[in-house]
Amino acid sequence: MAQIGRRNPTKLRIDLGDTSHSSSTFDSTLGGSNDLNDTWRQDLARIVTDHASQQRTDVNWGGERNELRPEDLQQVQKLGSGNAGVVWKVKHQPTGRIMAKKVINVETEPQQRRQIIRELSILKICESPHIVSFYGAFMDDINGSVVICMEYCEGGSFEDIYKRAHELHGVIGETVLARLAESVCKGLVYLHSKSVIHRDIKPSNVLMTKKGEIKLCDLGVSGELINSIADTFLGTQYYMAPERIQGSKYSMQSDIWSLGLTIIEVAQNQPALPPPGQSRLAPFELLDIIVNQPLPTLNSDRSEACRDFVTQCLIKNPKDRPGPMVMLNHPFIQECKGGSEQELATWLKEVWDWK
Repeated sequence: MAQIGRRNPTKLRIDLGDTSHSSSTFDSTLGGSNDLNDTWRQDLARIVTDHASQQRTDVNWGGERNELRPEDLQQVQKLGSGNAGVVWKVKHQPTGRIMAKKVINVETEPQQRRQIIRELSILKICESPHIVSFYGAFMDDINGSVVICMEYCEGGSFEDIYKRAHELHGVIGETVLARLAESVCKGLVYLHSKSVIHRDIKPSNVLMTKKGEIKLCDLGVSGELINSIADTFLGTQYYMAPERIQGSKYSMQSDIWSLGLTIIEVAQNQPALPPPGQSRLAPFELLDIIVNQPLPTLNSDRSEACRDFVTQCLIKNPKDRPGPMVMLNHPFIQECKGGSEQELATWLKEVWDWK
């Protein structure tokens, strides 16, 4: 099977004819459902806007202040939806900027409202090339929702990308895998500097821009709220590290575990779990595999450095599992040649057949 974006120091290409081989420190204390119209709105308004109307917020794009108002957001395309909300591709009409708009129903459980406050608090302080940019948020009282406006990443998620590779009868090459691993680790290091743990690393939460940038999104809540638990048990829970399943504290090492499963999934065009031939496992059987059984590994046609990177990510004891700073020094990342943002942008254009 041809490798898309395989390791090549001179060029990244799609070559399909080739036969070679913690909770964050920003948790807010909210009351129960009776406090929805008071504490919840006060805390939310304090974070999303300085305007008394709570219907708009100012954002800074390229050094210029722009007002973000619901009436200025033209819906272009629905990107996803679930029980608690919907994600739209929208156009900010005054500036022409394209962005992703998440609309989350505020009539949620108290714990979910706390999560919304937490994520917005995190988003407001994050400014990293490895994290999707936050443009602003506001309350939509008419529809009873919170609107979060984020950077739109044209290339989609790595889940979208590897599924596209499968359609093209190809696989993602190691140059791209190494840059994926590097960007995720750098994003995790940055979040740790802000006392934040991502908690939901998976292919659908790692995005690419048309410029070849790789960025983390969904810092702990909005993605979980958009997707129903019933629909995503085998699509989210199996990324959990063993210590989380056993009730231990979440750490950066837990995110590294999820990165290992992400690399396997993107590399082989399908999730690492459930194991091949065991797709009908009951949830408790799947969790038992994560905690007690050997996990799937990369195929032998991958390089030793790539396979060892994944092995290090999937060490079951979190005390022995490296953190993101250590993993950045792994030979798989350090010895990878090529894969500049310009090369990745060219590669992505070929993947999606952009003109």
